[in-house]
Amino acid sequence: QLQASGGGLVQAGGSLKLSCAASGFTFDDYAISWFRQAPGKEREGVSGISVGDGTTYYADSVKGRFTISSDNAKNTVYLQMNSLKPEDTAGYFCAAIRRRAGVHSIVVLTSDWYDYNYWGQGTQVTVSS
Repeated sequence: QLQASGGGLVQAGGSLKLSCAASGFTFDDYAISWFRQAPGKEREGVSGISVGDGTTYYADSVKGRFTISSDNAKNTVYLQMNSLKPEDTAGYFCAAIRRRAGVHSIVVLTSDWYDYNYWGQGTQVTVSS
């Protein structure tokens, strides 16, 4: 089970920090990613972290602005979002995918959304111009 929180309304240039709390599975065995989806647009992978080895991934659209991290003691992944833009407006979802032996973590992190095993309920981020 994944529980996402931290969304809200912010002005362009502002910041938000999303949280994704995991339970019911072995946290270290999974990679956790954030996806977003705006009305009329396809679901987009934003960022991800392989909890066991710390490998991270960022979409080009958020590199340098977003930072993903994990607190393994709390089974929680965070997404710090700075310099927010109106085009970042979307529903943000966290998802978990089990890592596979012999497969590089970056390959796991960039898997298609339908390959992910668990999904959170989503949190809305709205950036006003």
